[in-house]
Amino acid sequence: MLIPTDVPLVGFGGTRVYLPGAVTLSVTIGNYPQQITKDVTFLVVDCSSAYNAILGRPTLNSWKAVTFTYHLMVKFPTQYGVGEVQGDQIAARECYIAMLEMDNHLPAMCIEERWAVAEPIEGIKEVRLDDTKPEWMTKIGTLASLSVHQALKSFLRDNLDVFAWSHEDISRINHSVIVHKLNVSPSFSPVRQKKRVFAQERDRAIVEEVRKLQEARFIRKVYYPDWLANVVMVKKANESGGCALTSKI
Repeated sequence: MLIPTDVPLVGFGGTRVYLPGAVTLSVTIGNYPQQITKDVTFLVVDCSSAYNAILGRPTLNSWKAVTFTYHLMVKFPTQYGVGEVQGDQIAARECYIAMLEMDNHLPAMCIEERWAVAEPIEGIKEVRLDDTKPEWMTKIGTLASLSVHQALKSFLRDNLDVFAWSHEDISRINHSVIVHKLNVSPSFSPVRQKKRVFAQERDRAIVEEVRKLQEARFIRKVYYPDWLANVVMVKKANESGGCALTSKI
């Protein structure tokens, strides 16, 4: 019954646990007639635990459940009134103590090992693709033989048209290949966000990025009297320190 999944669970320490799969089970909570039955998808973890299952917030929200941690109680609406599930304080304490004992027997992970950085197996070398334009550079590995290196360099120079050095170099994508649309329900009324005020430095950066996108015909000016989304600045990962723009929906 397991469904394969490639989504790992990430712990507080940054460790990743890869899952054998997921399974969907029918879960009934409450006492008749104040009870509900719904299908719940559980992520299966291959590890020792004192708990059989952990219910997350999406499941509790789908039940419209209200939790009372002090009283170890969960209440939820049903067709026949308010249902409830009462926890066992003794069992809860036993599970808590059992989890603490398991943690004491688990091997501790050294901080130095966790922050260890993998070393690259080869170096990289910058290659100029056009002698008349020194900024047109790319990087290739250094382990290749001289003949392979020369062949790769010639291949890259012969295909300069596939590189995009600026916004203007990126051609439009035909709508028959791919198109992006917002899946907005027409039954919902549009919402105008409150205009966000940026610092002068960020304001100038936004104006410059918008100018580039307009000149490349990536975007155009439109007027939405009832809808507005503020731009969000995202710092680039390269060394230039620039920022990219996106709209937060």
